[in-house]
Amino acid sequence: MSIVKLSPAFKDYLWGGENLKAKYHKDTDMTPLAESWELSTHKDGQSSVVTGEYAGLKFADYLSRIGKQALGKHAQAFDEFPVLIKFIDAKQSLSIQVHPSDEYALRVEHEYGKTEMWYILDCQEGAYLYYGVARETTKEELKNAIETDTLCDLLKRVPVKKGDVFFIPAGTLHAIGAGIVICEIQQNSNSTYRVYDFGRRDAQGKLRELHIDKALAVSNMQPAEKQEREEEWTDENGAVHRPLASCPYFTTELITSMGRAAVQAGEESFVSLVILEGQGSVENGEERLSFMAGDSLFAPAKSGDIIIEGACMLIKTTV
Repeated sequence: MSIVKLSPAFKDYLWGGENLKAKYHKDTDMTPLAESWELSTHKDGQSSVVTGEYAGLKFADYLSRIGKQALGKHAQAFDEFPVLIKFIDAKQSLSIQVHPSDEYALRVEHEYGKTEMWYILDCQEGAYLYYGVARETTKEELKNAIETDTLCDLLKRVPVKKGDVFFIPAGTLHAIGAGIVICEIQQNSNSTYRVYDFGRRDAQGKLRELHIDKALAVSNMQPAEKQEREEEWTDENGAVHRPLASCPYFTTELITSMGRAAVQAGEESFVSLVILEGQGSVENGEERLSFMAGDSLFAPAKSGDIIIEGACMLIKTTV
């Protein structure tokens, strides 16, 4: 088994823009284009294999064909494929929302919870996001703030710049602000509880559904803790490796290659490579694939050495 290229599923949520088409070569007639689900087995939007002998298969069908051992030892601990990776273009602010934990989501939604990580790909000057409560808060305060349209006053508003990283455990109230493009690595879940939507209406003129009771049940009333960052390092090829986030569901690393880099898909985990900038090619066994910004590559566990040629920036994800 060797590395394959994937094609995403697309989402046209009302807050999206056109950046994913312009900057990341997403080929779709959807307008606006809010999200592309680059690595996904989720029923709400699966990616597909576009190279190799399994070209044309949905990603879940491809994984079924190559066998669970191809996920690696760590991922085999999960009943479902554990990761979902997206590009997100927020032309407008997203709703303020929160995701449940595994315990709550498995009991209520019959799927995993949603812990996630954001890497800021680009943003407009002055862009910001909401990241947890600004101070220790009670459920009663939160409920009152929702009812009186003062929720934003309770939340921590954080200015952002390109290259910023946010780790968002389940239970963290959050919202991506207007003018931000991100790469999101998350648990394989689509359980989202919308808390506040700025009074927006959908294409039919209706207010979008809120999920207040569920949100109150799962929200963390303590400010979000900043995750300690590991030091970046340079490999023998001169490529810079910057650890981004690590949790039981995924481990992510930013790799910046000046011309050559190498990673390995061992027996512990598959390897996902999502290209953020640049172009080039990867070589894995007898397979050689070209890539450009926006491409998503997947290497099964035990695929061995993956040689990356070209000046580029990418996110490597394993479990």
